[in-house]
Amino acid sequence: MSTAKNGEETQSLEGSDPKFQPGPFTEEEIASVTEGPRTDPELDEVEAATIEEGEPDLETSFEKLVARSRRLTPERIRTVLQSILFVADRALNLDELYQATGIDRDRIAEALDKLAGEMRDGVSGIVLHEVAGGWQLRTDPGSAEYVRRFLRVKPQRLTRAALETLAIIAYRQPVTRPEVEEIRGVDCGAVIKALLDRKLIKILGKRDEVGRPILYGTTKEFLEFFALKDLASLPTLREFHELTEEHQEIVERETAPKKGVEGTMAELADPALGKKLEEGAKESEAALEELEKAMDTADTRAKETAQILGPRNAPAADDGDESTPGPG
Repeated sequence: MSTAKNGEETQSLEGSDPKFQPGPFTEEEIASVTEGPRTDPELDEVEAATIEEGEPDLETSFEKLVARSRRLTPERIRTVLQSILFVADRALNLDELYQATGIDRDRIAEALDKLAGEMRDGVSGIVLHEVAGGWQLRTDPGSAEYVRRFLRVKPQRLTRAALETLAIIAYRQPVTRPEVEEIRGVDCGAVIKALLDRKLIKILGKRDEVGRPILYGTTKEFLEFFALKDLASLPTLREFHELTEEHQEIVERETAPKKGVEGTMAELADPALGKKLEEGAKESEAALEELEKAMDTADTRAKETAQILGPRNAPAADDGDESTPGPG
């Protein structure tokens, strides 16, 4: 192989010798490339200057932020909130968004309502949900199957026993383990421990009665898991019973998830129960009917429910236990 240089034709080494192999680099050659420029001896006695700016005065900065936020248009406010919610790893409430932006809370609430209408299920791939007392960006529930396939992750599913136990605690909290077991008719210790480990429930305190039984309630993670704004957003037990046969078949087949809590329940149904769903349907229905009956007659039949539920006294504080009832 020949190359032209300075008007003369020269023969390359590769062309002149087919067996040519380049030799290894010397240590000096390697050092000249990897070590980079050496220190200037004239600067050895010079102290390096600070090239990073100091931290700003947070109070002064926030005041300036509030002043600037007053000039923001509604459209600009929505883009600012979108950006913050996008990088957040949890739901943010109005106070947190105010501290981050300096935007008036009323304007934040108005912008969030507008965004929620634009970024809603079935319309946008990223939807804005009000969960656990705050706002959070999530993927469209209708696209869950495709997202899981891309990420190669399995859906988070709960067993039927876990769902039943969790439902009893959610609707009857604060509630004790014996009360839960009385309603379900089976020992629930292992299931309650698993729910505690998953942080779906927590210890609220101890009941002021003989034995001092521990009281359980749901957590903020429970609300986030089921995409609920608060406990008041829980559907009534009657709504579960009023599911049509068509909806029940959809739940059992675990097809595409529906919107809301019912869709979540369907998605989280235990896949291992496949062939046992039909056999377990009657038992599950009976457990839920018993729970609904206990709730409907609690006020009018106090003597009967006292043996099951005990007095509904406020939980007493105990060392190492949380004393504030309700979800976190």
